[in-house]
Amino acid sequence: MPNKLARIALLAALIAVTAGCQQHDQAGGKTPSAAAAAATTTPAGAVSASVAALRKNDVGALMQDILPPAALAKFKADWHDNMNKEPVTDKDRQQFAETMAKLTAPDAEANLYKEIEPKLKQFDQKSAQQMPMMIAMGEGFAQSSIKQNKDLSEQQKQQAGKLLDATAKWAQSTKFTDPALVKQAIAVMCNTARKLNLKSIDTLRALTYEQGMQKAGILLAGMKQLFAVYDLNMDKVLDSVKVQPVSAQGDNATIKVTYTAFDQPFTTETRMQRVGSQWYGTHAIEAWKKKQERDAAIAAAKPAAKPAPATAAAADTTK
Repeated sequence: MPNKLARIALLAALIAVTAGCQQHDQAGGKTPSAAAAAATTTPAGAVSASVAALRKNDVGALMQDILPPAALAKFKADWHDNMNKEPVTDKDRQQFAETMAKLTAPDAEANLYKEIEPKLKQFDQKSAQQMPMMIAMGEGFAQSSIKQNKDLSEQQKQQAGKLLDATAKWAQSTKFTDPALVKQAIAVMCNTARKLNLKSIDTLRALTYEQGMQKAGILLAGMKQLFAVYDLNMDKVLDSVKVQPVSAQGDNATIKVTYTAFDQPFTTETRMQRVGSQWYGTHAIEAWKKKQERDAAIAAAKPAAKPAPATAAAADTTK
């Protein structure tokens, strides 16, 4: 699957969930863009617009809601370069084409399950008993990272730890190798691949920003459906989110966010920042600034391209 688009879709989703809020319908006869712009003039309205876009799998609208105009313009300007930053080989092209062909074939679902069924049985026999321990170890490392995170308040650390614990319990109680569930998961993957309609890696790398956002939305919808197969309904979580203003001073505000996940209530606070007349999540702005700083440092560390030797250039002119 196209990893770059998957990362974009997942990153946008995580940012929006971090800043989560309740969903509001667009009304008043305004166009969608006008309604979204009007909504983001308040802290609560800004995150409402983000979650509404996330709920509809509209990654393009989501990016517009979470990035200030200058940052979004930079993101769009760098789109083609970022999509083509990593070199591609003929082997990459072959593997991509073969994978997409396998996922989109008329009999893909049956063939893929036939291929994976022996591995499922082997996993159940040899590895299933180790999974609880592996999940527990992973949770321990993650809990430690949360406690050491200097960007989170104590209340946020407690809530993040609680959510992580609930996620670990879900993972431990879910039989991911259940044949019926595996067949459903394969069907979701194949259906998503068909909707993407990307037969070559070069087609993926040539996507415009607008096309990329549309494909990322398809991937996000597919990821939601895949989680839902294993009884983790992300849209249900989004529908449960509610927001309550906590404080506001100048261009900064804090809101309280509550939502239900894994049949448990969760509460957190998120900071908002006004840029111009619109409000954006402080976390998204800071993450964008850090990315720009990292990119600038990497670019500065790269050696400058060396000019061709003068002797070689002179030799060419004599031919």
